[in-house]
Amino acid sequence: MENVSSHKHFILDGFSELGALRPVLFIPYSIMFVVSLSANSLLLYVVISQRSLHSPMYILIAGMACVDLSLPLFFVPHMLLSFLFAWRGISLIGCLVQMFFIHFVGAFQSTLLVWMALDRYFAICTPLYYHERMALTRFLKFIIPLVIRNVFMVSLLVSLAGKLSFCFRNVMNHCFCEHMALVELACGSTAINNLVGLMTVFLIPVVDFIIITASYIVIFSSVPKSGGSGVKALQTCVTHIVVIIVSLTIALVAFLSYRIRNGLPAESRVFFSTMYLLFPSCFNPIIYGIRTAKIRQHIVNTLKRCRLVSTGTHS
Repeated sequence: MENVSSHKHFILDGFSELGALRPVLFIPYSIMFVVSLSANSLLLYVVISQRSLHSPMYILIAGMACVDLSLPLFFVPHMLLSFLFAWRGISLIGCLVQMFFIHFVGAFQSTLLVWMALDRYFAICTPLYYHERMALTRFLKFIIPLVIRNVFMVSLLVSLAGKLSFCFRNVMNHCFCEHMALVELACGSTAINNLVGLMTVFLIPVVDFIIITASYIVIFSSVPKSGGSGVKALQTCVTHIVVIIVSLTIALVAFLSYRIRNGLPAESRVFFSTMYLLFPSCFNPIIYGIRTAKIRQHIVNTLKRCRLVSTGTHS
């Protein structure tokens, strides 16, 4: 379809139903934003600075922290400004760029959980060959196909959305440029966009979940045969499983809330969509920091050093 859009500018009007209470949302969302930035930055610093944490499992956790650190940066600052100053406008190009980065970086949340599941599979089921299997040259065959898949599907999703014509409304009941929120404003047929959207959901989070589930089924069935070392390695799996359950639950609620609309207030849909992106960014580094013993110990030591430096400076 030739792009003959009459709208090059859009209004992100999420939570408009709250009226005068809308600016109050600045407080909880800014607190979550600060928690996300500080917790993920601390986790990244600890993993990078401690040589004892330079192993595949901790590097993957650092990769998740990097994703969780960057994802809120693409939409939360603009959202906070809209709460305080009603800066709700965004250009079509800006909207498509924001959409690409949100969906592209967001796709790696489930993809990193796949790599973590494979890491635990090799550690528990083939412990003698763990370092050989997790060597970068060997592990690239698991990394590259999923990266190519994510790049291709998200690029296709965004490019098709950019070709639509927007002849009618230009107001999105959302706080950021979500794919379906923009597609719904288009005039003409959006069947191909809906199809590619569903394919993206299936080929990224659903396929990732299937791989993760299969990996953990094999892992749990192998633990009785692997003895004490397998039980010890299994403890790290529990942390990943907690993160997976929380992430998938929020993702499922957000997905269903946007497609099952009867009786569900519009602000609830917007809330679940923002939590789908922001809450895991706050939750993941905290749960990894609490449940992973070596990371927890290094975080405690780092905070103690910071406190001593601060005390020495003031004295």
